[in-house]
Amino acid sequence: MDKLKIAIVCDWLTVFAGAERVVLEMHQLFPNAVIFTSLYNKKAFPGLANAEVRESILRLIPFARHFHRLFLPWMPLVFERMDLSGFDLVISSSHSAAKGIVTKPETLHVCYCHSPMRYVWDQSHRYQNQFRSFSSLRFLTQPILHRIRLWDRVAADRVDRFISNSAYIAARIQKYYKRESTVIHPPVDLGTFSLGKEHGEAYLAVGRLIPYKRFDLVIDAAKKTGIRLQIVGEGPELAKLKRRAKGADIEFLGKISDSELRRVYQNAKALIFPQQEDFGIVPLESMACGTPVLAYKAGGALETVQEGVSGLFFEEQTSESLVKAIRKFEKKEWDPSTVAKSVQDFSSSRFRTELLHFLESAWKEYEAMLR
Repeated sequence: MDKLKIAIVCDWLTVFAGAERVVLEMHQLFPNAVIFTSLYNKKAFPGLANAEVRESILRLIPFARHFHRLFLPWMPLVFERMDLSGFDLVISSSHSAAKGIVTKPETLHVCYCHSPMRYVWDQSHRYQNQFRSFSSLRFLTQPILHRIRLWDRVAADRVDRFISNSAYIAARIQKYYKRESTVIHPPVDLGTFSLGKEHGEAYLAVGRLIPYKRFDLVIDAAKKTGIRLQIVGEGPELAKLKRRAKGADIEFLGKISDSELRRVYQNAKALIFPQQEDFGIVPLESMACGTPVLAYKAGGALETVQEGVSGLFFEEQTSESLVKAIRKFEKKEWDPSTVAKSVQDFSSSRFRTELLHFLESAWKEYEAMLR
């Protein structure tokens, strides 16, 4: 692998979240690899300070890094314009258009797929319903999404090998792209997130304050049960959620550093995870700190949370179902060390080892095919 010219391609590097953490791990595995992306916010990625990052032509548009989602209709063209002809191995980290790059026949393209494009496949109707105030524009958005959907299906055929971040996503890749994939779970930073000494009485919710994360559900459940709740994160739903939380013991902590987040995890009684995620790094961070999770029984949480050991599930995405889970949780004793041990197999070193072995095997097969 040391002899190969390697490129890493990702959708965008504007905020540091789960998908971006995977890119950082790839960079640490291949520090000399060139990184291609649509938009890049250097301040948000100190871990890429020594990397060669090539940003697309979108960088020339004022404020584009703050509103990257507005450029979705042009993302297919942006990635198809990227010149990757000088590389032997290209690794795309994609939940949007990055997998649509065009490579030479002698270049192996491996896609680490976080999800097929959510907004054009199974969640397209939900995304449109979240923006009802723009319903008059649907006659424009629906044809655009249709065209992107067709492009996304064609783009998936350009990938030589797929890696999925969970069994849940592997099933979606098979459904929409008709492709097999190998599951390699994303890593949790066990060096940063570790077992604390004591846990407090506050419940916790962490993430971007956007509709599908369902913070509204957590707030309603907190008001019904009277629990103390802390919410970490920022986003467009902040003002709306603060109004909803009035009269309850709910504290909004905003965006905080990883060291502060670790302390909050360690002091929490439990993390509430009400959304359906493709995988979900937040529950792993919480459990690594010894804090159990109350999770909606769907998506990637089914592969990380162990019922009765590291947390509990609630069956329906309703405040009533969550209230039942909270009351059940309150009746059980939880061992923080047992909770922390349950996620030891999700370390960064495990991720890098599995990814490297996969790429080595895939390259040997591809090289033999080209001979």
